[in-house]
Amino acid sequence: MSRVAYVNGQYVPHGRATVHVEDRGFQFADGVYEVWSVFDGRMADFDGHMTRLRRSLDELRIPIPMTREALERVLKETVRRNRVREGLVYIQVTRGTARRDHPFPPEGTPPSVIVTARSLPLSKGNAAAAKGVAVITHPDIRWGRCDIKTVGLLPNVLAKQAARERGAAEAWMVDEMGLVTEGSSTNAWIVDENGKLRTRDTQSNILHG
Repeated sequence: MSRVAYVNGQYVPHGRATVHVEDRGFQFADGVYEVWSVFDGRMADFDGHMTRLRRSLDELRIPIPMTREALERVLKETVRRNRVREGLVYIQVTRGTARRDHPFPPEGTPPSVIVTARSLPLSKGNAAAAKGVAVITHPDIRWGRCDIKTVGLLPNVLAKQAARERGAAEAWMVDEMGLVTEGSSTNAWIVDENGKLRTRDTQSNILHG
């Protein structure tokens, strides 16, 4: 079965899903995203992810594109149409399409909404967790508001590629004080010598996982 995407009010074949060339997500990375894990066809921690999505939108002053109930229906329908039992569902919301100019577009410009879903068997992640993976460190060159889940992920991409090129599965980013912030696409957790589980404090320099 071919995959299906939701793009600005329509469910379309994944291979034909497009946004306008002047969408601000493409031009300026002016948008946010959220990802839910799907277990047995259901989205995990729906409320927590919705709260983070709303917070990211508010921080960038992007209006919520539809009611919470409507958004939930779109997400669930995208999961259903793609027949995902185990996997991920992804939403991206940008400030919309407007003539390329740095200031915000005119008030009333509708945000763009894109939703995709794909299957991802749990067995793969479980096997990696049981065996363990290699991790490298990488300078954290991201902007100062990493607590906003924006689509501006170029530093993360470069860190992940550096890990791949060195045969590792992940890169843990290190700040100017030599302290780990988080992974390029993961949270960073360490079990210390006393058996305590530690992670970075949740300030604006990391994403609240």
